[in-house]
Amino acid sequence: MADEAGAYKVFGYGSLIWKPPPHAITEVHGFLKGYDRRFAQSSSDHRGTPENPGRVVTLIHVEDWQLFSSADPFPEDDIVWGIAYTIDPKYSEEVKAYLDYREKDGYTEETIDVWGIVDGKEQVVVRNATVYVGRPDNPSFVGCEPIDQLARHIWKSEGPSGKNKEYLYKLAESVKALAPESYDSHLDALETRVKALDVSENVDVIPTIP
Repeated sequence: MADEAGAYKVFGYGSLIWKPPPHAITEVHGFLKGYDRRFAQSSSDHRGTPENPGRVVTLIHVEDWQLFSSADPFPEDDIVWGIAYTIDPKYSEEVKAYLDYREKDGYTEETIDVWGIVDGKEQVVVRNATVYVGRPDNPSFVGCEPIDQLARHIWKSEGPSGKNKEYLYKLAESVKALAPESYDSHLDALETRVKALDVSENVDVIPTIP
C-alpha cells in the first residue's frame, strides 16, 4: 500500500478527480500507459440501483479491451489522464479503508506508474501509485455497449450519489481541465449524445462545474 517513505499514493481517473480522497497532501496531474478508460462498469450503489444499475468508468488493460472493442467506434488512441494523490502517512490506513469501501462494487487494486510531460518529454512523475480497476472478470463489468444505447442508459439512470449523467458531465469537464493534452473521445462522444437527449426531452441541463 505504501512506498519506502510510507506514503500512500492513489490515482484517480473517475470521480476521484473532482471528489478527491481525504488527507491528500499533494496532487500531480498525469496519465497512464497501457489502459483505456471506458463506461464499462455497472453501478448499483452510486449512480444506479440494484434493480437499475447505472454506468461508471473503469480502466481496462488495452489487451483485454481488444476482446470487447468490436462495437466501440473509437480507437485506443485516447490517453487516460487523471490525478495522483499522495496521502498524509498518518492517515494512510484510514484513507485506504475509505477508498476500499467507496470502490467496493467490483474494483480491484493495481499498482501503476503515472506519466507526465516535463519540458516537452514524457517521463514518470509518480511511481507505485494504487489504482482501482474493474477487471473483465468482475461481476459488475458490462463490457462494450453501442454508444447510443450507452448514452441513453446513462441519461435515464440515477442512484444514491445522484444522476448518472451528472457523473458523466463532471468527469468530462474535469478531464478537459487537467491538461491541454487531456482529450478523451469516448467521454466527448457520450457527453454530446447525453446533452442532445436533454434537449430533445426538454429537461433541465446540469450546469458545468466551476
